[in-house]
Amino acid sequence: MEIEALMKTIIQCAYNVRMQLSAGFLESVYQKALVVELREKGVCVEIEIPINVYYKNTIVGEFRADIIVERAIIIELKAVQNLIPIHEAQLVNYLTATNIDHGLLINFGGERIEIKRKFRQYREPNKNL
Repeated sequence: MEIEALMKTIIQCAYNVRMQLSAGFLESVYQKALVVELREKGVCVEIEIPINVYYKNTIVGEFRADIIVERAIIIELKAVQNLIPIHEAQLVNYLTATNIDHGLLINFGGERIEIKRKFRQYREPNKNL
């Protein structure tokens, strides 16, 4: 599936989850529900995959991406009242560490679902998302 089509599918699935599950659940609940939605659409999904962080060719840390879709998009989920810049930086760092170009930061914890698209390399913001 082409990246833009995949992004639209992910976003629609996130909205479907939010329509069924309001704010107040743990991030893990939203993660499992989103995985169900994505798999129903035939999308290849990996969850909690360990990824090493390197510094000067030495592993200095490890993180677990919430969801990796089609090995092309990282989804970082939050269940907080409001997203803050460090959440965006976290996703960009994950993109950099994996060399994956596209990411979505999805917050289910606020009054309304919040979705931000991020890139490994800086791009002008898209006003449509």
